Amino acid sequence: MLDKQFKQEIIEKFRQHDGDTGSTQVQIAILTEEIKQLTDHLQKHRHDFSSRRGLLRKVGERRRLLKYLQKEDDKAFIDLAAKLNLKIAKKMAAEEEERKRLENELLAKEADNVEEEDFSDDLAEEV
Repeated sequence: MLDKQFKQEIIEKFRQHDGDTGSTQVQIAILTEEIKQLTDHLQKHRHDFSSRRGLLRKVGERRRLLKYLQKEDDKAFIDLAAKLNLKIAKKMAAEEEERKRLENELLAKEADNVEEEDFSDDLAEEV
């Protein structure tokens, strides 16, 4: 659990405007710090299974928030991932680029098929 002073510092660093305490970026930054603290705790106390469950829950929540941020504002996602040095964000960005590349290839193939159909229609009209 983060103490109030440390949590306030995180909010000040990642807020989007004055009074911002709950934007996606702030939530992700807070979860990241909580995950770091829980990870350190679990390295010392290997058999603390309730804390392990809490850690997994926080990791899942952060992943969902990162996915949402990536979908809504890709530039903010990349900036936040760089500031927090998140490996998972780098992986998610690579997966998203791969998905876009495959989507563009599929669109290009569909466009080629449409052009071929138009060309064959033109030939049929001439004959």
